[in-house]
Amino acid sequence: MRTIQFLYINGNAVFYKLLILVFIFQSANIQAQTTMITPPYLQKGDTIAIVATARKNVDDNLKPTIDLLHSWGLEVVIGSTIGLDLNQLAGTDEQRATDFQQQLDNPNIKAIWCARGGYGTVRMIDLLDFTQFKQHPKWIVGFSDVTVLHNHLNTMGYKSIHGTMPISVEKTAPESIATLKIALFGEKLSYQIDPFPMNRYGKATGELVGGNLSILYSLFGSKSAIDCTDKILFIEDLDEYLYHIDRMMMNLKRNGCLESIKGIIVGGMTKMKDNDIPWGKNANEIVQDITQKYNIPILYNFPAGHVHDNRALIMGNTVTMDVNENCNTLIFE
Repeated sequence: MRTIQFLYINGNAVFYKLLILVFIFQSANIQAQTTMITPPYLQKGDTIAIVATARKNVDDNLKPTIDLLHSWGLEVVIGSTIGLDLNQLAGTDEQRATDFQQQLDNPNIKAIWCARGGYGTVRMIDLLDFTQFKQHPKWIVGFSDVTVLHNHLNTMGYKSIHGTMPISVEKTAPESIATLKIALFGEKLSYQIDPFPMNRYGKATGELVGGNLSILYSLFGSKSAIDCTDKILFIEDLDEYLYHIDRMMMNLKRNGCLESIKGIIVGGMTKMKDNDIPWGKNANEIVQDITQKYNIPILYNFPAGHVHDNRALIMGNTVTMDVNENCNTLIFE
């Protein structure tokens, strides 16, 4: 501001106008850069690759998944990591990264579907080069441990799909499959969710971010950490001690994430564990307790995460959540 005043006082009106134009251009450029990029939606005849980024897939039968994709008119490529066995993991970090990289760099692959979660994606994320991906963006699909990829892609400015995975095709609810197809093929995605007693009413619009709470917690402080400012935060988790949920929610509070978000969507908090001396609150009550000071809508019991009805979410997409006593909606714009 002082520079502008100095230029104006000295009568350099032309340079002053140029400075303003540069400022406007830079502001517009920053705005353009923050617009999330949508990979091309799938069409019949496209090819989708199935890979393992984390836990191994030695005994899992992928035929039902392949048959499903064929019924959608898609071709399928099975990655080299499917069937690899290194203790819990689907091969070494280098093998998993190499397989994923090959699918990233192949312009004929239009989507990459991670076979399962578990743990291991964070061990390979820094081995990946997204240069070719930026030239030919494609959908990355999965949930749980795949939150690493969702968050990393979000920091780069690309949308991705949080949804069921190949190992679950036969076991998941029909809605999980149907909404995944809707998301992949670019049809209109929206949800009406039954009221839940703990919901906090309100309406908010923002970019949808998040995923598995444990993974979010582990990524803060790294280059894969999401920016929560003005976002709608989705969280879910599985098989955690209740005091761990409290610890992770306190981390979101102390790092400023809860201060800056516009709303929260709480998915499945599944198979939570407690100690011999009870924590005293369930997972939803922990979220309620730690967020009570924030004037934001909160939608609990959303059907996504480690639950039978695991509906697809387009991460990075602008959504509007409307939480009220009659009906709760989530609309993807």
